[in-house]
Amino acid sequence: MTRGTATTVAEVEGTEPHVDFDLHGIVGIRVLRARQSDVETLTRQIGPLAAPLTREPDITIRFVDELPEARAMTYATWPDSAATEDAFYLLRGKDGVAARTLFPMDAVGDRCEIVCERRAGHVPHLLAVINMTALRHGVLPLHASAFTYRGVGVLATGWGKGGKTEALLAFAARGARYVGDEWVYLTPDGGMHGVPEPIRLWNWHVEQLPELRAQLSTMTRARLRSLPAAASSAAGMAARLRGLPASVLRRTAPVLRRQAYVQVPPARLFGADALALHGRVDHVLFVVSHDRDDVSIEPISGETVAAHMLASLEEERGPLLAVYRQFRFLFPGRQADVIDNASAIERRLLERYLGDRPSHVLRHPYPVDLESLVGPVETALDARP
Repeated sequence: MTRGTATTVAEVEGTEPHVDFDLHGIVGIRVLRARQSDVETLTRQIGPLAAPLTREPDITIRFVDELPEARAMTYATWPDSAATEDAFYLLRGKDGVAARTLFPMDAVGDRCEIVCERRAGHVPHLLAVINMTALRHGVLPLHASAFTYRGVGVLATGWGKGGKTEALLAFAARGARYVGDEWVYLTPDGGMHGVPEPIRLWNWHVEQLPELRAQLSTMTRARLRSLPAAASSAAGMAARLRGLPASVLRRTAPVLRRQAYVQVPPARLFGADALALHGRVDHVLFVVSHDRDDVSIEPISGETVAAHMLASLEEERGPLLAVYRQFRFLFPGRQADVIDNASAIERRLLERYLGDRPSHVLRHPYPVDLESLVGPVETALDARP
């Protein structure tokens, strides 16, 4: 039995019915006794990667209707996490729903088993666990978008809302082949590998993609138009009011704005035949937004991009680290080596995989006119040695 899973529902048996997911041979996931709804849950989280494994899984997941625990539990942060004398539980699922997950925190990065109540709606921190496992295998999960354009593999990376997806969208109608969005996995051979998960498009993205907008339902188009206006109206009223009504409206405005998006499969943007999912890192774009109205691009060293991205990766790991600190509070004698050493591993792999790559920093306003990104990026790619 894997350490940290002393109270799992059952031992993992090789002959037990299961459904496998395979992240390009990097991380293998096995769902035991999976219902169709369980497979759909995993597919929503990590993309349509169901494929038989020819090796032992790195991560085993067992969905159950109930995860009873007769022993006394001590809370770390009520009602988020708790523990018995040897097992650590997460107590919330998607959207904060009350649901238990037996979470083997000190086994993250090694082979581990997660047991999750179905009412959770997802497997908590699954992508972070996958990324830590990939890191252990010498593969770098990078917060990035990637595509191949005119035979050149382009990796666009930066901070959240920096313009990674925008760079991808700018080339969607120009014959680019989709590799990935959100997370791209870099391998020692110079490869980059992505997942065909849906792309989150905000209302201002959709306004610049008329072909996509025409495919959306009338209700969806109306929602995308009305929510930003409603948010602005709420913010305006909050500025004129005082007390509790003003406070409620101030909190309501950003919530409304965060709902003004639609999830679109990449096949609808690039075409099914253009989903490559694999490519080579030939050129790196370090994308950042600035307070100017212009779009600019200039050379930057790959080493500099690598140095910038250390903080970005730590930021993305933040939710997992918060839970890890709760675990360490409850079990001060136990730890997860890969989490403790993640920054050092990432630094080494970033320098190795990006340090010698031709790179440019792309600066732009946000929101940005997608068309305005094309010319500068094409100029940089044409100038490659």
